[in-house]
Amino acid sequence: MLGKMPPFDLRDLQENLSTQLRPWQRSFQFWVRAVDIYTGYKVFQVRASFEKDKHKQEAMWERQHELAADKIYAMCADLGGFFLKVAQIIGKPDLAPAAWVRRLVTLCDHAPATPIDVVQLVLERELGRNPGEMFEKFDIDPLGSASIAQVHLARLKGDKSDVVVKVQHPGVQELMMTDIRNLQAFALYMQKTDIKFDLFSVTKEMEKQIGYEFDFMREAHAMERIRRFLLEHNKRSPVLVPRVVRNLVTRRVLVMEYIDGIPIMNLGEEIAKRGINPHGKVAAAAKQNILSSLTQAYGQMILKSGFFHADPHPGNILICKGSQVALLDYGQVKDLPDKLRLGYANMVLAIANRDPVRVSESYRELGIDTLSNCQNEQQELLRLADTMFDTRLPPGVVMLQPFSEESSIKKIAVKAFPEELFSVLRTVHLLRGLSVGLGINYSCADQWRPFAEEALIAAGRLKGTAFKPRSRSRRRSLMKRLFWRG
Repeated sequence: MLGKMPPFDLRDLQENLSTQLRPWQRSFQFWVRAVDIYTGYKVFQVRASFEKDKHKQEAMWERQHELAADKIYAMCADLGGFFLKVAQIIGKPDLAPAAWVRRLVTLCDHAPATPIDVVQLVLERELGRNPGEMFEKFDIDPLGSASIAQVHLARLKGDKSDVVVKVQHPGVQELMMTDIRNLQAFALYMQKTDIKFDLFSVTKEMEKQIGYEFDFMREAHAMERIRRFLLEHNKRSPVLVPRVVRNLVTRRVLVMEYIDGIPIMNLGEEIAKRGINPHGKVAAAAKQNILSSLTQAYGQMILKSGFFHADPHPGNILICKGSQVALLDYGQVKDLPDKLRLGYANMVLAIANRDPVRVSESYRELGIDTLSNCQNEQQELLRLADTMFDTRLPPGVVMLQPFSEESSIKKIAVKAFPEELFSVLRTVHLLRGLSVGLGINYSCADQWRPFAEEALIAAGRLKGTAFKPRSRSRRRSLMKRLFWRG
């Protein structure tokens, strides 16, 4: 006789089917929404071209940006995951329309949280012990939840200091890879039709970097390496880096020192709360010090080491007592090959010296393949270098609008862009976004000049007087002058 058939579990079948179909559902939702936003702008461009009054045309664009911002926000919030990172990249005040920025800035750390019972199971499976045996206290509500993980405040048994426990969301990696592949296809279409820039290589580097973020042991190593480097090269590290609790790190769980501070996005509220004039000298000095610390740390990491934190978006920056800056989340780090590090050092000097000939040489050295469509090619190449690799905005400009008809990207096509250089590009653009948000227009190339000189001299590529590091007081004085250049 035939054995008894196992009972049919409809709910189990539904869950398995839902899991299999979920990537297809996400892809469908992305393409429907992306095409709607894109065609909305293309149709609007035709309508706007018939309006000759400049002020009326600007008002029309503002309404279109607000409509698109609502749609982009809804797409990123509903799909979550990788699209929260997309919102961080495009929602910058120097790059995106103001309407986009107002909507997208609120998406930082607003990913759905994993339920606490699931978090406890992950901790027990990863650390091999019941959380109650390890922690004296463990806050049920997370401090924040992002696309890959969420963080909880806790205290280890027998310890007096608080720690942060970072726990990876289960099952999120496959969905994020689906999102990235959809974005790559969209990028290929955009670079063939509207944007003369190698967007596909940019998305390929994003795919590689996002993949690294799922290994918390790699993140812990990066955190320790950067912390040690900054301490060794400064009397006082320009930024605070959390200490890792070494025996409590796995691929999906990371326990680290808790640093008390306020998110940089809330700096304006904090200044107002303390009764400080937001436009006065005290507020200006605090903002200048914050940006100076970040810029110094990044100049040293990128140009002297080549190994750097590659994700300085506002959600990863805390302002601590005395305007000290803490840099969080080391999931995205980049280790630049020496050839690219030194090539970028050469580009920094070319931009700082306003040298279009050296800029052209730097493009070739970095492997950036350009195609000119204008007469004053060298000056446009310098303008393009400013757009990609410097934080300074031209006088009177508050938003770059890199894809407008007058932009250098429209006049100089970027046919090939090295994937490994994307992290530098993104870091500079995030620093520019922070500077615009703080109301400070400055050139990171000017500030990074001494680090670039030091790197090239050490490699035997720059002749002349040996590099002499400036004293801390001299460097601060120089930075102050650079920050307030027009």
